[in-house]
Amino acid sequence: MECWDPNNVPETLPNGRIKLNVGGKLFETTASTVRSGGSESLLAALSNRSAGNSLSDSVFIDRDPEIFSVLLSLLRSNRLPTTARRFSKQELLDESLYYGIDSVFRTAISPPPLSGIDASLVSTIKPASDGVVSAFTAAADDGSILIAHAGQISNYDCSLVHSSSIRTHLDVISSIRRVWPDITAVGSEAAAGLHFYNSSSGRHLGSAHWTDPSDPRIYKSRAVAISDSPDSVFASFDCKHGENTILIIDKSTLKIVSELGRQSGNAAKSSVPGKLTWTPEMNILVGSAVTCGAFGYAGYIRLWDPRSGEVVWETSEPGSGRSSRFGDPFADVDVDSDESTLAKVCSKSGDLAVADMRKLGDDPWIYLEDPSTGMRRVGSSWEESVVHCYRKQLFVGRTKGLEVWSRTEEREFDGGEKECGFGEYRRNYVDKVEDAERGMIRRIEGGGNRLFVCRENVEGIEVWESSNFSGTVSVL
Repeated sequence: MECWDPNNVPETLPNGRIKLNVGGKLFETTASTVRSGGSESLLAALSNRSAGNSLSDSVFIDRDPEIFSVLLSLLRSNRLPTTARRFSKQELLDESLYYGIDSVFRTAISPPPLSGIDASLVSTIKPASDGVVSAFTAAADDGSILIAHAGQISNYDCSLVHSSSIRTHLDVISSIRRVWPDITAVGSEAAAGLHFYNSSSGRHLGSAHWTDPSDPRIYKSRAVAISDSPDSVFASFDCKHGENTILIIDKSTLKIVSELGRQSGNAAKSSVPGKLTWTPEMNILVGSAVTCGAFGYAGYIRLWDPRSGEVVWETSEPGSGRSSRFGDPFADVDVDSDESTLAKVCSKSGDLAVADMRKLGDDPWIYLEDPSTGMRRVGSSWEESVVHCYRKQLFVGRTKGLEVWSRTEEREFDGGEKECGFGEYRRNYVDKVEDAERGMIRRIEGGGNRLFVCRENVEGIEVWESSNFSGTVSVL
């Protein structure tokens, strides 16, 4: 028996079998099985070594044999065996990294495409300290998430395994965005500036501040909302007296390059954008603001061209005083950046409406109708509503309940042109009654094939996933 030496790799015997001694336990498999983990893996290199007929002819690997048995079963069948439950995700991931088959492992544990109709709560991520979440971002496509709690940032990878935590100089983080794989932008309602941190090492990389020496009112401005494009970071700032703007920051240098949309902030129609979304198809920045006062809700939606700094479209809705839809302003707004679609949820009726950003006008909204009857309602008011667009679905949190609107068909015009996916929608409740009792939904965000839900004054982030088969129980 000899130890593994990457520089001494004889050819495989014709029978294609290979013997491995892992931690004192002998395994016999085929070269094709171990090669299925990838050509660059340690196991693929071992597949080129000849296998003899005795224990002394096997290659010795000083690792856990029980975990190796799980990984070998994964390579054989392309799925994890039930024995994987005996180990944590972190243990399995560490071993898969050692053997160079982590991509196969990550694929095996990743959830299927997210469908709100059959999604279920699979776990709740709770940071070890200061568990009440102040902000989070799931902008990456791999299902990973960054959670801000107090002045700390906890990073959970695509397996939802805690990979790192860093402490910032802030007492509380109220806005957060991953702008590069290892760079995170954060802002605080209690401190000035937008700050960039390396989310792995915790190193402070720099800050951006909105200043104007000619205007003494621009002082200690706070970052409220953050978005980004491949080249730029967009951040809305406001000051004590209501002055606000959006700064455009170069991603490569983390330096401010321009400013757009400066406002006085003396009215609801000029308040700081609380949400920013960049749409790649149109290269448009969408900003929205919602305020709530004694006379109800009021707010605006505004679209800017970041290249020219010009407003290309805007609309505002008063809080009260008009009939019909005009007396039913939106409580929340979101953007489907992939579909170039706006969505809003009304504060009084709870109605949901969508608009095609390529066909905006004076009244572009199409109000969705729910053909279902007898759907349960949680609470008597829709004012505490949030909406999130993700994967051609509309997720709505109404007070405590979580529902999804899924498109069933597209409306087609003469000539075959389709109307931006608008047509029949079907509403379903994602959660159960007992789920809704956990607290008020404050934010919803999709990432990868997961939906993340944050509730008011509740520790942790809920993770919702779909299953390919009804009633399927995850191995891990």
